[in-house]
Amino acid sequence: MNAMTEMPSVLVFTDNAANKVKQLIEEEGNPDLKLRVFVTGGGCSGFQYGFTFDEVMNEDDTPMVKNGVTLLIDPMSYQYLAGAEIDYQEGLEGAQFVIKNPNATSTCGCGSSFSA
Repeated sequence: MNAMTEMPSVLVFTDNAANKVKQLIEEEGNPDLKLRVFVTGGGCSGFQYGFTFDEVMNEDDTPMVKNGVTLLIDPMSYQYLAGAEIDYQEGLEGAQFVIKNPNATSTCGCGSSFSA
């Protein structure tokens, strides 16, 4: 799916997360940046989440647009992230992007790795 439209909530990209990404993109001064969310092997539980800014949308990426911000997910990562919620939280432990993933059978204490 390459249509740059609001998508139904197969994956939830919260307003908090979208607004924080928008703020970070404005600070970078590059309106072409998109947030890429991905899953890689590793971490204490087998897989780990990653976030990076990318100017390029690949042909097979799934884009989501929220509050003027584009989130990109590659096909391999999408299968692990379908149904997940991507949020941004600020608390006593600091500020961070958080993924609540119903596909994860277990997670580790750091919150950035999981097993499926």
